[in-house]
Amino acid sequence: MGPLSLVLLLLSAQWSCAQEDPLLPFSEHLDPENNVRLKWGFDEIQGTILFELTVNTSGWVGFGFSPKGGMTGADIVIGGVGPKGSYFTDRHAVGNSLPVVDQQQNYKLLYLTESDGKTVMMFQRSVESCDDNDLSITNLPIKLIYAYGQSDDIEYHKSRRGTKEVNLLKYMPRVTPPNSKYFDMTMVNFSVPATQTYYHCKIMKAPTFDRKQHIYRIEPFITNLDLVHHALLYRCPPSVTVPLEAQCYTQLSINECMETTAVWGVGGGAFELPEMAGLPIGGNVGDVFYRLEVHYNNLNKSAGRVDSSGLRFYYTPELRQHDAAVLGTGLVVAPGYAIPPKAKSFLTYGLCDTAYIPKVLETPNDLQVFSVMMHTHLTGRKVRVGHFREGKQIDFLSADENYDFEYQEVTNLGQTKTVKLGDKLLVECTYNTENRTKLTWGGLSTSEEMCLAFLFYYPAMNLSGCMSFPNVTTLRSEMGSPNQSAWLTMMNNMTWNDTSINQYQQTLKKIDQLVIIADSFKNMSRNTGMIPDLKVIPSAPCMRSSCAIKSLALISLLLCLAVHWAY
Repeated sequence: MGPLSLVLLLLSAQWSCAQEDPLLPFSEHLDPENNVRLKWGFDEIQGTILFELTVNTSGWVGFGFSPKGGMTGADIVIGGVGPKGSYFTDRHAVGNSLPVVDQQQNYKLLYLTESDGKTVMMFQRSVESCDDNDLSITNLPIKLIYAYGQSDDIEYHKSRRGTKEVNLLKYMPRVTPPNSKYFDMTMVNFSVPATQTYYHCKIMKAPTFDRKQHIYRIEPFITNLDLVHHALLYRCPPSVTVPLEAQCYTQLSINECMETTAVWGVGGGAFELPEMAGLPIGGNVGDVFYRLEVHYNNLNKSAGRVDSSGLRFYYTPELRQHDAAVLGTGLVVAPGYAIPPKAKSFLTYGLCDTAYIPKVLETPNDLQVFSVMMHTHLTGRKVRVGHFREGKQIDFLSADENYDFEYQEVTNLGQTKTVKLGDKLLVECTYNTENRTKLTWGGLSTSEEMCLAFLFYYPAMNLSGCMSFPNVTTLRSEMGSPNQSAWLTMMNNMTWNDTSINQYQQTLKKIDQLVIIADSFKNMSRNTGMIPDLKVIPSAPCMRSSCAIKSLALISLLLCLAVHWAY
């Protein structure tokens, strides 16, 4: 047995017994009898997608993508383990007949095993099509087809076939655990002020539970879609003990509740956590208060509007493997920075340095990040979250090259990504202000700007934020302005053109940043840091069937061994 075969054999064994697959977070049974199970994950940056197909058979198995759900025009792989060993081919169907082998093999087989009447096949391909016989995988639902035989003679499958439509890249599971229930946290008949931007906050208790429950699904409960821009729920520290309803950020107790628990943005839908994680509530989590924040964007300044929007939480006493949490990262929301007018592409940055987390937590952990929601306002065009380790960029945690203010949602990453203590995360936002004639300041209003990324991760820690802000004293000094008043005058009177915009952007990036880590109890660590350079996102390469799979297999093996030994 060669080294690669040994790696793949070990990989198969470890994956079969591990409690979770970091590279394969999603799964669906494709048939009603649960004989065919598909697991998958993807790397949105590299443009690759990984599949593991398990079928209750000792014969051949087929899987593919179909334009209409049938054979004609389908992009198919067929594999199995026969008397002479394993076989695996990339094919296409021209009708209801044996699929034709592609001249260009664009799927990589990672392993193929057969035991106890089950065949397990793991393979990888590019998200985009690589030849005329392949189908691209997009953000829209795609029709998956499967078939299998009882022997390794690839013959007519008879009734052993089926079709299921799944959105592979925007997958959102929908499960109903035993004894699941829900509760709502909403405003109640709130009279929306006749102002364009208003943030309303309500401090209240969630239902009490004798023992811990896990929230597994969050749905928006929006009664006025034309008014509500976003809704967030924050957990309060033990010092907050009294219900309160008021304009946000005007009273001390409101400002104390800063640990993000749930988030929804305009255009987004329901969010369901992966099967290994749930947001804890009740039990030893404590009898705590929560702050609901609703941002009302009343463009017409209409009077007499009443709203009862908020969030709906589905929960279960059947606890999942991990407690999950949400960490806010990015640029501190404050008016100390400005985006110039007439800018085609202006960049701002928010730095999270996890090396400082031990300063506010006694027992910090690495973060296993599985979902993210990125957020800017009207001039935002792109958001990227770079991941750095030991001074070098190792990945993009997430990236949206076509950010849409009207469509903000929590998206599942294609794989669970580990952020080790000591790693840095850089949130980069790109803005377009070509149609504006005045400065755009950082702030709460929709006409002002933000640069944020909310990270959903496990295991939960008592963290509320990991953000940064440019050192305004250094900024004024670099721009030759002695004080804030003179700097504001200079910024407002500046002739903004390509040269001055670029100079200001470069100054913002090169100066030192104030890096702030805050725990759930408002304890903060203030440090300094510098903005690293982000790489350009590489174009997705086409897959080729070859022996160049060792690195992925080895990485996968190490991940699975780590998960296995952890339990």
